[in-house]
Amino acid sequence: MSPNRSLTAVAGLQVGHAQDVAARTGCTVVLGPFTAVVEVRGLATGSRELDALSPLHVVPCCDALLLTGGSAFGLAAADGVVAWLEEHGRGFRTAAARVPIVPAAVLYDLAVGDASVRPGPAMGRAAVETAGPEPVEEGPVGAGCGATVGKLAGPEFAEPSGVGSAVAEGREGTVAALAAVNAFGDVVDGDGSIVAGCRAPGGGYRDTARTLRDGSAPGGFGERLGRENTTLGVVATDVPLGRTDLQVVARQAVHGLIRRLRPAATPFDGDMVFALSTGAVGERLAPRPLHELLPLALRAEEALAEAVTRAVRRT
Repeated sequence: MSPNRSLTAVAGLQVGHAQDVAARTGCTVVLGPFTAVVEVRGLATGSRELDALSPLHVVPCCDALLLTGGSAFGLAAADGVVAWLEEHGRGFRTAAARVPIVPAAVLYDLAVGDASVRPGPAMGRAAVETAGPEPVEEGPVGAGCGATVGKLAGPEFAEPSGVGSAVAEGREGTVAALAAVNAFGDVVDGDGSIVAGCRAPGGGYRDTARTLRDGSAPGGFGERLGRENTTLGVVATDVPLGRTDLQVVARQAVHGLIRRLRPAATPFDGDMVFALSTGAVGERLAPRPLHELLPLALRAEEALAEAVTRAVRRT
């Protein structure tokens, strides 16, 4: 049996997908609990309960994380995850009830498949019910079911994408990543060559970043073309880290997107990177020395970069 080289290699994490293949939309649940933060880089974001990830928030940890298609409509899928968690006695303890904490982030996939079908509570429940510690299924599944990349010239020139996951080796603990890639730009390999993106009419790729720099974008760009995009990244470790340290990890991990998306975090993207730790969940930990934290953060960057490329290679 091959070793787990995906996000669920981190002890304490389970991942589940649910999707409507015909409508080309779906959602992905990362089941914890875990300590978490988020780094927001795009200007076209859609989200729920991100404030619960602040180091100042009273809630010390999260029960699950939802990544979903359907744009803002898809946030309703979190209700199904919350209901399942409550039924299983999980959540933040209050005087009257346990309240499950489930931050959520969306990507826009309404332009493919059936725009009238969006993830809702039933699909969110289905995703969390299938969550397990097995290696994460990759490709056009879950939140990546309707994902595409290379939108500069419109959907007819874009290419399919999906979900990718990877592990970065190191001396301390396990560090892994997952990405649902629905980017405006192109996806490149480690050597900078385009592996998926905006196709050119005569074959090959337009090279989105170069086309924009040259001022030769197609007509309609910015008005009706290429405006609805997002890449959602998750990096995780079983090393005990508090939210202050996780914020350092998340900020470094964003460079994994920058290395493999060209361009990344544009005004037409809603890019976000979540950083999770399953070690010492809920405890208030003192920050680590930065020289100890940087190797972990660089591994998170590496894992996320590889996850982005795998998202298009698994389609």
